Amino acid sequence: MTKTYTITVAYAGGERRRGPVTMGQANMIRCMLRDEPEHINIHAVWPVPEGTRTESAIDALRALVVRHEALRTTFPHAPGEAPREQVVASEGEFTVTVLDHDEVPPDAAGYADAVARRDRVGRFHLDRDFGLRVSLVAVAGAPVFVALAASHAVTDVSALSVLEEDWLDLLAGRTLPAVTAFTPLDLAAEEATPGGLRKAEASLRHWERIIRTGPQAMFAEPGAVGTEVEAEQLTLRSLRGARALALVAERTGGLPSTVLLTAWCALVAHRAGQSSCVAAVPTSNRFLPRLARSVNTVSQDALLRLDMGVPSFDALLGKAWGAALNAYRHSQFDAVRLWDMIDAVTHERGSRFARDVVFNDVSTLPAAAGSTGGSDGPELDVVRGPVQVLPTRILTFVHETAPLLRLDLWVDPALFAPDEAEGFLTGLVRLLEAAATEDVPLAALTGVTGVRPVERGAGWVRVDGSWVSPREVAEVLGGALGGVPVQVTPDEDGLTAYLACGGSPLTPADAHAALMDALPGRPGVLAPRRYVIVRDAPAEADRDRTSAWLRQRILREGAGRDRRM
Repeated sequence: MTKTYTITVAYAGGERRRGPVTMGQANMIRCMLRDEPEHINIHAVWPVPEGTRTESAIDALRALVVRHEALRTTFPHAPGEAPREQVVASEGEFTVTVLDHDEVPPDAAGYADAVARRDRVGRFHLDRDFGLRVSLVAVAGAPVFVALAASHAVTDVSALSVLEEDWLDLLAGRTLPAVTAFTPLDLAAEEATPGGLRKAEASLRHWERIIRTGPQAMFAEPGAVGTEVEAEQLTLRSLRGARALALVAERTGGLPSTVLLTAWCALVAHRAGQSSCVAAVPTSNRFLPRLARSVNTVSQDALLRLDMGVPSFDALLGKAWGAALNAYRHSQFDAVRLWDMIDAVTHERGSRFARDVVFNDVSTLPAAAGSTGGSDGPELDVVRGPVQVLPTRILTFVHETAPLLRLDLWVDPALFAPDEAEGFLTGLVRLLEAAATEDVPLAALTGVTGVRPVERGAGWVRVDGSWVSPREVAEVLGGALGGVPVQVTPDEDGLTAYLACGGSPLTPADAHAALMDALPGRPGVLAPRRYVIVRDAPAEADRDRTSAWLRQRILREGAGRDRRM
């Protein structure tokens, strides 16, 4: 039997303040207004120390709200407009839902996680809602878990970890030191300085270089379709992996976090058949001291590009730290300007930027979620968890690297069969074990890890740094234009499309705009560099021959980039 009731918690303290939103807040708010709430809201589960009274747990939560301005923040805005300001309250109230059970629920931690996930589903009203939805899971009146759903406008995963550590210290009776990390309004002020603006400009240039020259999608291959993936969570727990990671770090002198990132990138690029690994690394910008413990939605993507054009793992590791640091330094940006730049560059390039690979290492954060805190654990175990809809092809969260390697993985099931997904995780451990004793040639990754590169089949070509299927480009372009005959041919400039328009006034700009509209969810499609429009198509038997198209009457030709979408 479960008794459910709600407690209203009043708080007072701190100063009422008002100011502009930060770049990170603006970025997350943009996503919150666009995406489904269960995709953009975040959650956490905090185990309650044994012997804690409900009143003590709630008093500690109240103290957190008074201590951290982000938890007292709302974002006033006019209907239909994105917030540009934030207001910090000096007093107010929030609610705690208590779920009191007569007996411990089966898999109590999983039950608490399900409660938090359920609370993620509702949309936060930015102008008035408290930024946390708090549920207290109790047994016979004694709290055992705090289940939180959080607005991504006020916290990120790192901030939730800081809150958990502070909360545990409060319950233990410890006196917390004064807050020295940036508050959201402190950070907004810093971002508006000349130095802050220069950083943001440099970030835009960094992103533009990668988006202009890197692969438009890491997983451009048969089966990669759609913009959202329903993926099952896989959790790796491995003492073997942790021991091997420590030995690689000792042998090479690299940081464990950099070693793991290098191994992960190498395996992703190997499986995807790519010459570089391009990945979003969201926890990047907390390497700055004033942001390390900031309770704020600091997290913005660092865009990492690691070139695989080296002979061995050690050589790749030698490049990885510099590449990662360069990415981290360029992870503070105006999201609106960033996406304006991405739209302009991808229109010109004829590509679609795909955030299809994400690596989020939260293992160094305070109170890492679910930390084992000891040396117990399996040598190597992979457990399947709940299904989640994600806008990525492969997503990794690293929770621990010692004494247990523990990470969560979600992969597109259209690209990875169940055994292949598990094989990717075990292959990561095998790579670390091989690199623990000696340098590993990158050419030997298949044999070392058991992970095989994708087989794309005949017809796929590499164009402008991206894997492309000219046949699919022709099919998508023809369909976008209502079924006109299309032939797409690779040449020294990239791709050329030949289109038979009949009597319609089709232009290269029309063709390019139609294809760009159809690009989302089609990573194997890249726009041609040149569109050649003829009146009539060659005979069916000759349509795959460029010479046959060139014998037709050419009405118009060009790049099609002269008009924006």
